[in-house]
Amino acid sequence: MSQAVRLSQPMSWSQEELNEIVIDAIQDIKGKNIVKLDLRQLEDAPTDYFIICEGDSNTQVKSISDNIHKRLKQELGAFPNHVEGTGSSTWICLDYFNTVVHVFYRETRSYYELEDLWGDAQFTEYETL
Repeated sequence: MSQAVRLSQPMSWSQEELNEIVIDAIQDIKGKNIVKLDLRQLEDAPTDYFIICEGDSNTQVKSISDNIHKRLKQELGAFPNHVEGTGSSTWICLDYFNTVVHVFYRETRSYYELEDLWGDAQFTEYETL
């Protein structure tokens, strides 16, 4: 079931600032295998950035997603345009227009292999803190 959510406008923050908060929010909840894909140089890319991570349980996946939403709302006044997957919490997708965040349960991530689909993108990996 999808959940439409409004986006705060006008945008008074940079895309890099949003991406940094997303990464930090993932690290807050001990998200693993965090990677940012820069898709800006690819033809027909659906967005500018994918940020992908995983959790060890459905509960952790949901907690990571909730923390991203909370931090961006509090710190930037940013709301996702669209959220998918909160029911099963095996793959939650938060669409912030130019950045789409994919929070996966480990097995679901390996099944869909988004990094392989977008293998021509520029990858940046982040540590789990």
